[in-house]
Amino acid sequence: MARIRLGLGTAPLGGLFASISDDEAAATVAAGWASGIRHFDTAPLYGSGLAEIRLGRALANHPRHEFSISTKVGRVLLPGEPDRHFVGSPALTPVFDFSPAAVRRSLNESLERLRQEHVDVALLHDPEGHLDEARRAIDAAREFVPTVGVGTNVVATALTLVERGEIDVVLLAGRYTLLDQTAGDALLPLCAERGVPVHAAGVFNSGVLAGGTTFDYDTASHEMLERRDALADLCGRYGVPLAAAAIQFPLRHPAVHLVIVGARSPREIEEDARLLDTAIPPELWVELLELPT
Repeated sequence: MARIRLGLGTAPLGGLFASISDDEAAATVAAGWASGIRHFDTAPLYGSGLAEIRLGRALANHPRHEFSISTKVGRVLLPGEPDRHFVGSPALTPVFDFSPAAVRRSLNESLERLRQEHVDVALLHDPEGHLDEARRAIDAAREFVPTVGVGTNVVATALTLVERGEIDVVLLAGRYTLLDQTAGDALLPLCAERGVPVHAAGVFNSGVLAGGTTFDYDTASHEMLERRDALADLCGRYGVPLAAAAIQFPLRHPAVHLVIVGARSPREIEEDARLLDTAIPPELWVELLELPT
């Protein structure tokens, strides 16, 4: 049975922070599929196209109507040095460009790498500072795909585009979690009111809520670690892993339709699926929401 509330993010398959082999990437997608995942999120930025290539290979033998793919626009790949966050990328540098011609080029190249005739969702990728170009970029993306949205970790960016009535979906990273609930003030209520589904990514805030020491891709502060430890202690009193509460928390909001998690191994994605199924007592949710954020 398809697991419709969990998606696989593919930045790790592009070598985010550490290299990964083709075989390990393929095994990770296969494990996600076996766990019931049917939505896959990717982008040209991830390994300068490497994640899209690997995802396309891994999905090649699955019936197209059984899964959905979201990819992103707003960066084109040009010869040069790859993004420093991705290890093992080809010699292509991602360059911001939200012009209609660049959007069309980006989607055509993504389709080639993914080995697909279409994608299901196109997302403006980190369009902060480019919102004046957004409307024309969205119109260009709609030539390829009817569902167009934004992928960002900035609440104000998504809020502006939803208020303007220009997008169909929001992928928001790290802004509606147990440690950061800023999206809950205005963005999520507006999305719920207007029927704009939200895909919550970065639910572990880049690792700190899953046993790591990084918050938003940087070393977590002492204060942040203390807040994480308080959450973990509370969950522990109920016999619930903090990571289980973290992955399930966004789905408690009616605007959030999907949680997207990144994984670089079969073990990681299988564990995420298990955490999503972990029973959490209602009393724990009450206490978690009473803690300051």
